[in-house]
Amino acid sequence: MPINILMPALSPTMEKGNLAKWLKKEGEKVKPGDVIAEIETDKATMEVEAVDEGTLAKIVVPEGTADVPVNQLIAVLAGEGEDAKALASAAGSAPAAKPVAASSFETRPAGAPQDEAGKERASAAPAPKSAPRPEEAASAAVSKDGTKSNGHGRIFSSPLARRLAKEAGIDLSRITGSGPHGRVVARDIAAAKEGKGLKAPAAAPATAAAPAIQLPSDDKIRALYEDGSYEVIPHDNMRRTIAQRLTQSTQTIPHFYLTIDCVVDTLLAAREEINASAPKDKEGKPAYKLSVNDFVVKALALALQKIPNANVSWTESGMLKHKHSDVGVAVALPGGLITPIVRNAETKSLSTISNELKDMVARARARKLKPQEYQGGTTAVSNLGMYGIKDFTAVINPPHATILAAGAAEERPIVRKGAIVAAHVMSVTLSCDHRAVDGALGAELIGAFKGLIENPVMMVV
Repeated sequence: MPINILMPALSPTMEKGNLAKWLKKEGEKVKPGDVIAEIETDKATMEVEAVDEGTLAKIVVPEGTADVPVNQLIAVLAGEGEDAKALASAAGSAPAAKPVAASSFETRPAGAPQDEAGKERASAAPAPKSAPRPEEAASAAVSKDGTKSNGHGRIFSSPLARRLAKEAGIDLSRITGSGPHGRVVARDIAAAKEGKGLKAPAAAPATAAAPAIQLPSDDKIRALYEDGSYEVIPHDNMRRTIAQRLTQSTQTIPHFYLTIDCVVDTLLAAREEINASAPKDKEGKPAYKLSVNDFVVKALALALQKIPNANVSWTESGMLKHKHSDVGVAVALPGGLITPIVRNAETKSLSTISNELKDMVARARARKLKPQEYQGGTTAVSNLGMYGIKDFTAVINPPHATILAAGAAEERPIVRKGAIVAAHVMSVTLSCDHRAVDGALGAELIGAFKGLIENPVMMVV
């Protein structure tokens, strides 16, 4: 039976992707593990790997095509013994077969090596959600693989995940899958047992919706300016996603802000001494070079451990209280930004954080980050000190409940023991989600951060 290859959903927020490049041509043989295409998302470039063996019968969407919707047919793979030319002509006129594309490919960052775990994931790649037939939607029938069908399609899950969910008494429909194409896998069940990743029960429909705010149309905005006085730059996927997420954040999260000044003379001196004593390799390159931002990340991670009630995420069904401090760091990219995450930052040394961040920043700017390296996290840091910004407020990135905005460490007059002296002061502002972090709790968190950043020796004991 021919296999339809669909545009994969490479992240929970992805709705469209750009088909950057086909690495196989029509008529070429394909083996499991072969990279057949590169897909550009709003955050990264991912490779599509074949899982089944066959012949690439028809490329439906040519390379270079932008804004291809998720689950749209992009190619047809002919199985063993099938006439690839006949399938190619059929694909041009009508759908060839039921869409089972998700079982025919796997994705990974472009250029990333494939390891054994990647091969195992490829062999277990699921089918994407397809539109159910009316009778399936009406009866909510049970599918062949044992997962229930609802009005929006099947709940895709691995056999192990279904067994674990049944044993734990967990409803699969309330779990957000982290596997390929949103598939529920064993690790999602383990997280659900701890109360993580569970969706809120379906709420009753509102009796009356508030009228939507109507923004001026494109034509009305352009009419305000003289023709030829501007250039239209189309939005790319990253800019659209940033706009959607930040609009959602400011409209749905009640922000409040806490600002405090931190005297960082001791930190700057410690940083200089640590960097000067860093071991060097044969070429004279130091093993690490700490930045002020590395100290900020470490201090925020430890502060969250000191004030664990602030290390949370809001969900409608309950508060998620995190055990580790996974700190995202905002990185500017051409046309947008991305937030790679330092996992378990409270357990890592400053040099490890520094080197890990340098690696992720480099790969972020090359659009080579894996989705798990920028999705999730428990808080974030946005630092504009290198641009000379004194202080600012940052927008919370859901599902975080906080984000710390760090300004420049600049020399300012302060009062010390009744005398005015010069000191290097850094202003930081903590944005808080008032649903999860109250004012007093936020004050405790930023106070704990100040105590650590002003006494960096406390970060290494």
